[in-house]
Formats: sequence, structure tokens, C-alpha cells
Amino acid sequence: MPAFLSTAAAIAREAGAILREGYAREKNVVHKGAIDLVTEYDHRSEALIVARLREAFPAHAIVAEETAGARGSSPPAEYEWLVDPLDGTTNFAHGFPVFAVSLALAQKPGILIAGVVYDPLRDELYAAEAGRGATLNGQPIHVSTETELSHALLATGFPYDVRTNPHNNFEQFRQFQLRSQTVRRAGAAALDCAWVAAGRLEGYWEFRVKPWDVGAGALLVREAGGRVTTAGGEANFLGRESIVVSNQHIHDQMLRVLREGDTAPLPGEA
Repeated sequence: MPAFLSTAAAIAREAGAILREGYAREKNVVHKGAIDLVTEYDHRSEALIVARLREAFPAHAIVAEETAGARGSSPPAEYEWLVDPLDGTTNFAHGFPVFAVSLALAQKPGILIAGVVYDPLRDELYAAEAGRGATLNGQPIHVSTETELSHALLATGFPYDVRTNPHNNFEQFRQFQLRSQTVRRAGAAALDCAWVAAGRLEGYWEFRVKPWDVGAGALLVREAGGRVTTAGGEANFLGRESIVVSNQHIHDQMLRVLREGDTAPLPGEA
């Protein structure tokens, strides 16, 4: 494979330096919606990433969160980058120290082949290449070995239109809270996935995520030995309405909760 991963890692670190510099400074925050935010650092990070990718891979397409895509060629390119320049913007804007840069590369027709997630405050670079495993700062990582949902630490997130959308994940949050060790909501999907890959979490689920939110993280999980599907169990999750990520061992238990809701077994029940 060409130097996709090493280039993405270098770009992610460079973008992360912008975010790290801006984290302690006063920020110009713009509301894209009632809850959804964007800062000047989202735009600065994205501009740098897009410029570096275009320089390194001029024939590749780029789909980035803030600019909604910059296709590289016509007919459609064989390779497409999925870019989240600041995953966890609300956290960043409020000074909550959980956010990351995420870059994933998909090869036509939507097969993830490389991905990096960089946490600039902890200087943690998660990287994965299809068929070659996943690493954290160059060291191999693997999902946890926990087999029981009742002992699992999970993560989730909520849609930006949570105040008005009836499909807001509240019921599922309650259902998993009763059936797992507990559920965290840190607010950065890329890191939620990376932490599953590293064995810090056993599982993560969310609705209405975008490909740039979870592309790199999903590849990390798969390469670390985990499983990624939609809430319905389909392996093709990119661009779909839901994602479920796990250490593989508890995956079917998670899918059962999403399928059966309040009727799914509680800990201690058959």
C-alpha cells in the first residue's frame, strides 16, 4: 500500500497542533443549529488537512465535515478521504478536554483501507491499515476480552436535533444503562471508537452519525479485533442511520437490546 497511513498520521498531528494551540484561547463560536457548533479552529484545521491531502494525493476525493465535500476528479475517484477536522467541537468550545482529529481513506466502493484518530491533548495517535492491525503511538492495540454486557463499559452520543427529533436515543440510553456496567457520553465519536479498539470501552452505539465521524474509528475497531455493524446487524454501515461498535464478544447482546428494547433481558435474567 502507498504511504497513505504515514501521510495521514503526519497531517493529523499537524492539524492537532492547531487545535492544541487554540484550546486554551478564547474562541469565536458560531451556531449551525440550536445545539450544533463550529469554531474558527474547525475551519483552520480542515483547511490545513484539505490542502495537505490535495498536495499529497491530487486525484483523491475529499469529504470534509465543514465544507461538505471537495471531489477530486470526474469520473468519481477511486479513493476518497473522510475528514473530521475537530470531532468534539462542543467539548472544544467549552474547554472540555475530549476532542480529536479523524481521517479515513475509503477505496471504491466504500471499503475502508486506512484511518487515523489523533487526540492532541494526550498526544495519542491511533492508526489502522486494512489487514495490518491497529496501533496506539506505534504499539499494537486490541479490543477487550469481556464477554458479558452486564460487565461492559459502553459509550454513546445523541443527535444535534435531540430537542426535536423523536429518534433521540434517550430510550436506548436508559435500556443500556440498566443492562451494562454503565454508559459514558464523552461527546467525540472518533475517540469512542478508538477507545473500544484500545480496550478502554467494550462498546459504542449511536444514531445518525456521518461517515467522517466514524470512518477511521470503525477501521481501528475492526483491525483491533472488534466488530462494527448497523443497529440492524448489517456490516455495511458507512452512510447508514446507525452504528454499533464492540469488542465482538458483546455485539450480539448489544444488538438484542437495540432490537428488543425494554423486553431485552436484564442482568441475572435468562
